[in-house]
Amino acid sequence: MPQIPNYKPKQYDLEGRTLNFSQRVIQYTEKLPTTLSNTETSKQLIRSAGSVGANYIEANESLGKKDFVMKIRTCKREAKESCYWLKLTKPNQEEDEERGYLIQETTELMKIFGSILEKSK
Repeated sequence: MPQIPNYKPKQYDLEGRTLNFSQRVIQYTEKLPTTLSNTETSKQLIRSAGSVGANYIEANESLGKKDFVMKIRTCKREAKESCYWLKLTKPNQEEDEERGYLIQETTELMKIFGSILEKSK
């Protein structure tokens, strides 16, 4: 499992976790077979995966509770979209396990952001 160099995860380091997720998505897409569908799907996947972490960083710098909640909703929505694009990719047999891991990670991120939303009410 490739990791960020010198990255030591903290128990609740969601910024680091979303960054690691985005980096793994990029590495995954670079190993996909070159087909028209994989090329177009990969572009969407990279955008949505990167948006999860970017919006989480923005949420942490939010101007108030309403702004925070809106950014966390966007994080959850982008994680869900990433899962969709992952399911549409057609990996080699060697990369199918990584796709499974990434789908599991998007599911966990959706649950985490959903939990944050519930606690923010």
